[in-house]
Amino acid sequence: MIKRLSVCLFIFSLTLFSSGVFASPQMPDYIIFKGDTIATYNLILEQYLQRHDTTKTEQLFGLSFRNSTNGSFSFNCWRGYQAIYKIDNDSLFLVDIINCGERRNGKIDKAASFKKMKEVFGNGFINDRVYINWFSGDLNFPLTNKVLRWDGVFYKIYEKETVVNISNGKVSNIEHVNNYEAVPNAKDRKDKSKVSDTFFEQLKKIKWKKINEFCAEDYIVTIDKEGKVSKVTMRRYQNPDTIEKYWDRAEYDSCIHTIFNSLRKLRFDILKDKGKPISEDIYIGIWYDSKKRKIIRAV
Repeated sequence: MIKRLSVCLFIFSLTLFSSGVFASPQMPDYIIFKGDTIATYNLILEQYLQRHDTTKTEQLFGLSFRNSTNGSFSFNCWRGYQAIYKIDNDSLFLVDIINCGERRNGKIDKAASFKKMKEVFGNGFINDRVYINWFSGDLNFPLTNKVLRWDGVFYKIYEKETVVNISNGKVSNIEHVNNYEAVPNAKDRKDKSKVSDTFFEQLKKIKWKKINEFCAEDYIVTIDKEGKVSKVTMRRYQNPDTIEKYWDRAEYDSCIHTIFNSLRKLRFDILKDKGKPISEDIYIGIWYDSKKRKIIRAV
């Protein structure tokens, strides 16, 4: 037990640094769809750049198109540019590569945009646009402003979205989806921050005086695609090596089983992304007050 406590602060510091706590929210790309220009959180152009490792694309992906003459860039646009796509005649096109915030700040410099696309795509730049034949997958953009989930940097899941199925640049299907499904008698989870509150209220019911108080820890609780609690792990001890190094395995297993058994009967509404159910990890930190013999929320 002592050897585990001696490294907690060090591991916690590494976790904060490596988890992107200091990352800045990033500007989206845009898509022109049925006359509207809508923000989209799908980095389609990056897929092309990552597959074509040439000097030209490295310059585009690196420093050549940062949004000032001295090479500086916006903390909200690490890419150094934004892409604008368009769905036209059942096909997906790249129609502009612009400086960060250019569309928001005023008129787009079309000459500069076309120059960038010519440098990257060469003969693929035809009739002032590029056919996106390298992309297959689902492209989504919001129907409402209600955000269900945000990774804190770039990707967002909206409650209602348009999802466009694309195969090698060709549109195969367009549908409107709802990314939240209410389940009878299930717990609401539209607000992610309140899900951990539900967990904590359930954990308070544990007879903590009957188990080892060092089970107070940071936990990751997984809610599966069906809205059920399917897994519990400790946030700082994710693999056998770290578990064996800092824990007695029987004590670790006892803590995991205690937390899981307390939460496993909970049922939540179903969360989706692009209309398909997804699992989700929720973090909760608990601390044991030995004087009051009860748990409290960790700060």
